[in-house]
Amino acid sequence: MNTVLPDVSISDFSANERPLEWVGMQGIDLPITITEAHYEKQLHAKADVQVNLPVAHIKGIHMSRLYRLLGDLTEGESLSPARIEALLKDMIQTHQDCQTDSARLRLTFDLLVKRPALITESIAGWKAYPVRIDAKLIKGNFLIQASVGVEYSSTCPCSAALSRQLVEQGFLADFPEDAQLSREDIAQWLAKNATLATPHSQRSKAEVRVDLANHSADFGLLALINQIEKALKTPLQTAVKRADEQAFASLNGQNLMFVEDAVRRIQAQLKGAFIKPKANVRHLESLHPHDAVAWSSPLEI
Repeated sequence: MNTVLPDVSISDFSANERPLEWVGMQGIDLPITITEAHYEKQLHAKADVQVNLPVAHIKGIHMSRLYRLLGDLTEGESLSPARIEALLKDMIQTHQDCQTDSARLRLTFDLLVKRPALITESIAGWKAYPVRIDAKLIKGNFLIQASVGVEYSSTCPCSAALSRQLVEQGFLADFPEDAQLSREDIAQWLAKNATLATPHSQRSKAEVRVDLANHSADFGLLALINQIEKALKTPLQTAVKRADEQAFASLNGQNLMFVEDAVRRIQAQLKGAFIKPKANVRHLESLHPHDAVAWSSPLEI
């Protein structure tokens, strides 16, 4: 005998009748495939999915329908903005009995990229870049954005100037005005005393968000990350030998920057190449117990 199982989300009414903006699930484990130019990998993502519940008396949505639809993203071709838009449309369609007209999805994952050393050709290492994809379909209007995180090193221009002054004063103190010095004498003094003071530098983080074209073939994540690192010039390294560490020190010395410099560099680099780029940078100060931060504009959608 077939028994009809009760569905109280439909048969019962809410005791407190009011519409709800978003209802759904968070933190769903999901394998996804990201394919871009020179990149293809299956990655572990976390997914948040929700729909709206505009009818005040309906007790609940159909969570299992959302879960099953989300599973479709793991099958077949690589993930794309068009596939996500199709998913959101299906989420709304399967909730017509709830009069749902809006849906949203958030995916978070790490883009794993193998990066070569700066100088040593024989070594490389893996780097994880945090990524977030946010998509909304609100009453037929589709918006999708990608956010990426990039870590880099920042050396303070003010600290560098103060350090140079101390080295200069040390040199003048060690040699009288009429001292006869050869290049070798100066080089020897610098080898011993050029670090009388050193500027402070710190690990720093940039979060950048861009709008995506609705029907693009991919998300352009690696291209975006590469352009951010090109702008900052001091991305964190993976595998290094001494020659690579020296090259990294040189890059820091040639690219002194405040948070204001960093966020402006990113905006200038991305302008025209990406849709509505927005950046937030954070320098995890080694001088202070607090961070220095700057925004080009708010990141919220």
